[in-house]
Amino acid sequence: MFTILIKDILPIFVIMALGYASGKRGVFTAANAQIFNKLVLTYALPAALFVSIVKADRAMLFDDAKLLIISLVVLVGLFLLSYLSTYKIFKHTRSEAAVSALITGSPTIGFLGFAVLEPIYGSTAATGLVVAIVSIVVNAVSIPIGMALLNAGSSAAGKVQDGAKKGNPVLEALKAPVCWAPILAVILVLCGIKFPTILDPNFELIAKANSGVAVFAAGLTLSGLKFQLDKEVIYNTCFKLLLMPAVLLIVGLIFKMDPTKLQMMVLAGALPPAFSGIIIGSRYQQYVRTGTSTLAFSILMFVLAAPLWIWITRLVA
Repeated sequence: MFTILIKDILPIFVIMALGYASGKRGVFTAANAQIFNKLVLTYALPAALFVSIVKADRAMLFDDAKLLIISLVVLVGLFLLSYLSTYKIFKHTRSEAAVSALITGSPTIGFLGFAVLEPIYGSTAATGLVVAIVSIVVNAVSIPIGMALLNAGSSAAGKVQDGAKKGNPVLEALKAPVCWAPILAVILVLCGIKFPTILDPNFELIAKANSGVAVFAAGLTLSGLKFQLDKEVIYNTCFKLLLMPAVLLIVGLIFKMDPTKLQMMVLAGALPPAFSGIIIGSRYQQYVRTGTSTLAFSILMFVLAAPLWIWITRLVA
């Protein structure tokens, strides 16, 4: 865990602090943060999602039906629960609730999945299977749902994002690269079409900018806001780091999942919020302050949550 904290968690704080300091010193502005987020959301994030998913194969997806079904049902169910609780309990708009779900209801599996799981469970086929399936659920299912809810909320409020024409919220969401890129990747995998690895560098070069620029932009955005630690941020953090892994563990035990895969799935569910939600929120100026504060506090609390869930899952699984 010490190695994970130093190699994977600490750099997030360092880059976020760099963005925060740059904003405070006036090196970059909030307008620059919007440009960074547009770059990530339009090019870097879709490329990262596409190239990570096409590396899977059809046999891998259907190798463990329990893992696939439990990940899909629980993660999407909690995603919708996060949306409803933000809308009903905390009285946010539908658009803000959609961004909240993209943050609170989604683990950052693409950025920290292998970094956290491999040092503990090794570079095994099971590790790759868990990361691949959870990544596909988060990126190819949750993100399109979140974008559709965001567009629906904007349409209901009489707002149009990025000058787009009003229309069916789902169809409008599917026009965004961050939605259709992972879905296209899943279709290729399901059809057994192997994406030529020789073409990977064309996507990986821009994809490498995804996490670093996103975290820097989050710090830059936070520099123009006042960090808040209120009941909603605490609720979001508990939802992400405690409720999500707890539900995954309980459902996995009920359906008698393989103990090792169950442990990895639970730890994957306990990862901090997905950066994609922060990027989308900042891009559309929805739920920015609370969302960014939730990300920062959740990353800090993950230092305690990770060893807790490792201990609990090994004890009961």
